[in-house]
Amino acid sequence: MKLDQLTKANEALQAAEKSINPRYRLGYHIMAPANWINDPNGLVQFRGEYHAFYQHHPYGVDWGPMHWGHVKSKDLVHWEHLPIALSPGDPCDREGCFSGSAVVNNGELNLIYTGHRFADEGKTVPDEVQCRAFSKDGIHFEKDVLNPVIPRHPDVGSGDFRDPKVWKHGDYWYLVAGTSRDKIGKVVLYKSSDLRHWDYQGVLAESDGAQGYMWECPDFYQLDGKYVLMFSPQGIEPSGDLYRNLYQTGYLVGDYDYETNTFKHGGFTELDHGHDFYAVQSFEDARGRRIAIGWMDMWESPMPEKNDGWAGALTLPRELHLDPDGKIRMTPVDELKQLRKKELVCIENELVSGSRLLPELNGELLEIMVEFDTADSAASEFGIKFRVGKTEETVIRYNSVAEKLVLDRSKSGQAVDGFRRTELTNSGRLKLHIYLDRSSVEVFADDGKAVMTSRIYPTEENRGTQLFATGGSVKVMKMRVWELEDIWNGQK
Repeated sequence: MKLDQLTKANEALQAAEKSINPRYRLGYHIMAPANWINDPNGLVQFRGEYHAFYQHHPYGVDWGPMHWGHVKSKDLVHWEHLPIALSPGDPCDREGCFSGSAVVNNGELNLIYTGHRFADEGKTVPDEVQCRAFSKDGIHFEKDVLNPVIPRHPDVGSGDFRDPKVWKHGDYWYLVAGTSRDKIGKVVLYKSSDLRHWDYQGVLAESDGAQGYMWECPDFYQLDGKYVLMFSPQGIEPSGDLYRNLYQTGYLVGDYDYETNTFKHGGFTELDHGHDFYAVQSFEDARGRRIAIGWMDMWESPMPEKNDGWAGALTLPRELHLDPDGKIRMTPVDELKQLRKKELVCIENELVSGSRLLPELNGELLEIMVEFDTADSAASEFGIKFRVGKTEETVIRYNSVAEKLVLDRSKSGQAVDGFRRTELTNSGRLKLHIYLDRSSVEVFADDGKAVMTSRIYPTEENRGTQLFATGGSVKVMKMRVWELEDIWNGQK
């Protein structure tokens, strides 16, 4: 990698950082210092620290030639920006260093990524390849002289061939990548003994015709005795409350045989039901946890923060488990409790009818845990509103009749509208665990049975948080709220 390319990119980023408007900057999420980011890449532990990379354009607030931005953390909570790790420009990646993953091998941190380039002068026919870079210190990376280590897509695919995810099983490394042929999305598998020479193994899974024309960002792993293939399909048509975003992220669960490369699985399930969640990637940490982070935005969505000199962020780290029904549950990692600065509210066994404003909950960075008694509730709808202003509010409500959880941002501020809704069976209690940041909300319902992630952009004075019930009353069994630390401003 030419050092002047990285130096130029880092200098451009440092200059852009000086003109950032902080009004929507997140307090405890991963962001770039300035300008554009999208997919999380290369989630890994290396020498006792967590590393996260991300797709990054250091020269502007719009998507452009992709670099790899980089942060690290000792605790999954407090992140430190590091120099840009990868920049495009070599023959293997002349149009961009697209998404990929990271593994540790013989004391080296290896990045396996997609080299983005085109096969024609008009730049209409992609010719994507897979590449490798490595580092001894986890900060400065050298590209492999053998690049591209997978120089051509398989015959069953096309030049849309990207987002390698690598793991080790037994004595071999395995790699899955997404591709497409004849408008059928699919995931293909490779095998290697050294991360540099790869043999094609076949198709791991593919669309049945209704599951999208391209499968991006595949991730294959074991979870609670089963195998999971996560991916982000493009081209699934909306169906009722499902698949309402431009693109989706979800998973298949089943059983896998390494000898025959046979993956027998069930149907596709969406992973997050909010407006802004894509390109999730996971890793297994030293404690054996499967932890996932996604891009907290969506393609072609309005991003008001572009006017402020930046665009895009990543979700909080989430621990994954399979429930008895074979569905993934995502819950915030336990380390996030470190963000709690001060408990603001503790309510127990309080009946809510109509609405109750809690004006003391007017902070921008809050963690909210509330449990409603739904067994004896007479309310047809109830829930919680936050970032309540004169005309603005973001609403999480439960419809007891339809048994649906709704995240409504139709009045959440500039450039956003609409709601997302998902099924959630009434089990007698509704537990909501909510992380509110300056321009985002993440909702974990009933221990991750339903998760909803969305960006919001309030413009009015924050008058507090409101509990409400319509058509009758609902009992709040318990509610606790904490003010959270701003990790980027060093506020304790």
